[in-house]
Amino acid sequence: MAIDEIKDVSLVVGLGNPGKDYERTYHNAGRLALAALAPETGWRARDKFRYVKDAGLTFASPETFMNESGDAVAAALKYFKLKPAELLVIHDDSDLPLGQWKLQFGRGSAGHRGVASIISRLKTEDFWRLRIGIRDASEKKRRKAGDFVLDRISAEKMREFDRAVEEIRKELL
Repeated sequence: MAIDEIKDVSLVVGLGNPGKDYERTYHNAGRLALAALAPETGWRARDKFRYVKDAGLTFASPETFMNESGDAVAAALKYFKLKPAELLVIHDDSDLPLGQWKLQFGRGSAGHRGVASIISRLKTEDFWRLRIGIRDASEKKRRKAGDFVLDRISAEKMREFDRAVEEIRKELL
């Protein structure tokens, strides 16, 4: 499925937390994927988000913390005069194994606070979500997401993540 087949997507947002303390953490999977998919240069800053345009798409990164993502996404939609249905949100998902991903439209937050913030602020679930798995499939005992989402991604796990992002690039872009 190419990005142009995803109905009306114009804005791609990668969720995560700003700052060095959160770089390369599992909770920043959306932000990491966005950095790999979007152009490296030409980024512009707004009050609550940064953005760059390329090939008919706008890539945006909230400058708010994860739990306030809705404020940045609402500001970006307003700034670019877009509707929620034109939005693709990339975020981490602890229900999926690392290296897997799912594309969905019009779903609830499933407990993801960044997505819940967006739903609350936009007052709709009618936007696209690209869920990127962060769960270690080799775990013997399933840990709660809160126990590992702020852990740094090891070099080995980062290679798995990068392979998933490359697959996303080929499938969607």
